[in-house]
Amino acid sequence: MRCYHGNILSVNDTDAVFQYLVEENGKIVYVGDELPAPFQSAEMVELGEKALVPAFVDTHQHFASFSTFHAGLNVMDAESNVQILSMVKDFVASSSAKTLIAFGASPYSVAERRLVSRQELDTVCPDREIMVIKYDGHACIVNSKLLKKLDKKLCSLRGYHPDTGEMNQEAFFAVSDYITGSLSIPELFSNMQRAVDFMASKGIGMVHTVSGVGFVANLDITMEKVFAAGLTNGMQLRVYPQSMNVKVATSRKLPRIGGCFECALDGCFGSHDAAMNAPYVDSIGGDGVLYYSDQKVIDFCKAANRAGLQIEMHAIGDKAFDQATRALKAALDDYPRPDHRHGIIHDCLPTEEGLAICRDYNICMPVQSAFINWKQEPDDYLESILGAERLGQLNPLRSFRDAGIVVSFGSDAPCTTPDPIVWMDRAVNNPNRDQAVSIQDALRMCTYNGYYTSFDEAERGSLEPGKIADMVVLSANPYTVAPEQICKLKVEQLYLAGKPYESCREKVLSAALRGLHSKQKV
Repeated sequence: MRCYHGNILSVNDTDAVFQYLVEENGKIVYVGDELPAPFQSAEMVELGEKALVPAFVDTHQHFASFSTFHAGLNVMDAESNVQILSMVKDFVASSSAKTLIAFGASPYSVAERRLVSRQELDTVCPDREIMVIKYDGHACIVNSKLLKKLDKKLCSLRGYHPDTGEMNQEAFFAVSDYITGSLSIPELFSNMQRAVDFMASKGIGMVHTVSGVGFVANLDITMEKVFAAGLTNGMQLRVYPQSMNVKVATSRKLPRIGGCFECALDGCFGSHDAAMNAPYVDSIGGDGVLYYSDQKVIDFCKAANRAGLQIEMHAIGDKAFDQATRALKAALDDYPRPDHRHGIIHDCLPTEEGLAICRDYNICMPVQSAFINWKQEPDDYLESILGAERLGQLNPLRSFRDAGIVVSFGSDAPCTTPDPIVWMDRAVNNPNRDQAVSIQDALRMCTYNGYYTSFDEAERGSLEPGKIADMVVLSANPYTVAPEQICKLKVEQLYLAGKPYESCREKVLSAALRGLHSKQKV
């Protein structure tokens, strides 16, 4: 039995702050302002100025991709393409991998204001295959070695640009399929273990992973399910198959379906293919790409809803958002379900009509507050392609909250690094002050709402008696620090089921065999 004394931020229905929390055998047995006699002999942990909060949850992450890219080269902080090329050169010298992966290139955060080119990559990596993935995860640049290997597969696909080496849309997905298919299962498992340990250092106790990125027979979905079931340290994964084939979920006994890739209704702003109701205002123009007809999306939603599955779909632009809301409405009108918890991911540019549907049909929103004031996609760029009016309509968190919509935060990793402190900071300190939310709202969106989204709120997500003691010690109380100091908060300890987090690194075979036979919820 252990008792915590200090700032206990419960995230209960009233956001109450208590003085004491008692944990026993992995569960919370008491929370209050006085310590009853039966608990006074418990080991005491004095928090002082620190705070105890529920463990965070990342409600949208490409776990297999993040694990792979986390083990590769991250160029997000590069200030120029010259620096990126220098980083790649060093990476080539230090890695023995046949195919190299770098992630995070952005034309909007480097001095040259363009992506690195195929020809430039050839100067530092001529003899091994390399792909440099754009920060938004929807495009990449390949060198000549990799282009030659895949040219016959790519040349007829939309988004194929051999002159610069940039691949987007279908061509990008084909390159991604090749890369993921080249990874061995032991290598991927090991990368996943390292990624979980990293996320634990950020206070994350649960991840909603969208899976299905090109492995033969959707092997990665099965692999993530096995990996998740085999974890013994308390970390939780909830697997969402990225498929429009309901059987991909039901055959694996997964209660949910959706994500990006096959369940993406459009692209993204950075690749100029987010689907828009009005054209882009720059010289490129156009209204983006809507990947599917309304009827195809409606048919998918009806089938998944009737199968009892929870549905999530990617929508960045307002045209895609409208399509998602229409399809979910049609599915729920066809077969009403009072507690479906269907969701639309990203929701960057919602419409009033779509918001009304989300409100009336209780559609959840797993969003990315890390996209606010994002270095890789800065406001001056967004204004240049969307115009000032639409810029001011992006990521309206307060409007979502005021409509009574359940908003949760996720990283969309590898697009942004999983870091709940950043999520809270961007939500509270939104430059668009009309859409900023309170720190209480932001903490709820990082914790309880995320667990609610995957039907886990009865066991986790708030510090209340009877719940599992998944908790985080923060370096200070986020409710009392100045808003501009939120970014300086540190995660000092993650507890899962009352125990300090333990690394999940172990032999891959042992973990896989245990996962194959485990009944743990995924």
